[in-house]
Amino acid sequence: MLQPMTLETSTAPLAAEATDPRALTVENVERVLDELRPYLMADGGNVEIVEIDGPVVKVRLQGACGSCPSSTMTLKMGIERKLREEIPEVSEVIQVL
Repeated sequence: MLQPMTLETSTAPLAAEATDPRALTVENVERVLDELRPYLMADGGNVEIVEIDGPVVKVRLQGACGSCPSSTMTLKMGIERKLREEIPEVSEVIQVL
């Protein structure tokens, strides 16, 4: 006698969702930051992710960027703008000291 088959449901995301380059994940934020790092490093700085809190990405500017008078402009007009273009779910980027 054949046993009845049951369908198992999975809560794991679909492969397409897991690799969506526009999803707000640490990997995707790092990918975007990697595009910006050469420009920051040329001026003696860098950036690291501290936390992703909902749609807010918290970063730490390092090296010369951490103490630069133009760091707010770099953060908002450079880093935040690029992240929002590439990952629409990002609402804001905040600098953490």
